[in-house]
Amino acid sequence: MKVRVPATAANLGPGYDCLGMALDIWNELTVERGPFRVNITGEGAAQLPRDETNLIVKTVVAAFEAAGEPVPGLSYTCRNAIPLTRGLGSSSAAIVSGLAAGAKLSGLDRRLDRAALFSMAADIEGHPDNAAPATLGGCRVGIRDGDRWIADRVRLPEGIVAVLFIPDVEGSTATARAILPREVPMVDAVFNMGRAALLVNALASGNLGFLRQATEDRLHQPARSRLYPGMNELIGAALDAGAHGAFLAGAGPAVMALATARHDAVLAGMEQAARELGVAGRAIATRPVETGVQVVEAG
Repeated sequence: MKVRVPATAANLGPGYDCLGMALDIWNELTVERGPFRVNITGEGAAQLPRDETNLIVKTVVAAFEAAGEPVPGLSYTCRNAIPLTRGLGSSSAAIVSGLAAGAKLSGLDRRLDRAALFSMAADIEGHPDNAAPATLGGCRVGIRDGDRWIADRVRLPEGIVAVLFIPDVEGSTATARAILPREVPMVDAVFNMGRAALLVNALASGNLGFLRQATEDRLHQPARSRLYPGMNELIGAALDAGAHGAFLAGAGPAVMALATARHDAVLAGMEQAARELGVAGRAIATRPVETGVQVVEAG
């Protein structure tokens, strides 16, 4: 069987741990019955484990355990287009694709709807910002309500382009979380609450002129800028080139800008800024996608 799962960008500036967007960059997982084997091509092929510690293998096993079924011999083929450890949801993609494949193969999918699949993924990750768009697609706002997870769609205007600058340097989610302050001033909390609300409304209403202010953040990006030299300059270059808004993608180090007609200029502006800063990497333009994980060939 074959499963596809999109990249995701979390936070979108002020929406720390609660906002995320699915992007048109896909990992593909094929799972077949047979002797255990993990084959990986593309992004992360040199770093990802090929034994039972692989995150996809672990989540397939978790799905079988949830179904109360024994795990048969399975071989895994991973074709990865999502950059690893760059803030584009590679871990969430592994979790969601593994759960979707395991649910299909074990029969768990017969009693597990997509919302429940999202909840399983969020339980594993501990937050919904990547898990929701990876599972459900589109732009999503997610929260934890007691022992359950809730995610709702944020409608996106037509023509939005996501321009990404992806540094060659890797990021560590654990390090990017550890560097954050334990407490923040009330004024900064209010700053982010207002901008997160404005961001959701600006996207849903198509008032893109508000995105410059609506994608600002004081909770995580200031601390993380110490990990990623050039982050603020890349954001500024994107805005100067005509982006509606720009921010750190997830825990970084990738920077993402939202643009429309001027997306080529935004891409060129980010590339030029990176050259001037001496930040090695690549810039790409992609689009949000409204579909999440897909079982494209059932086994």
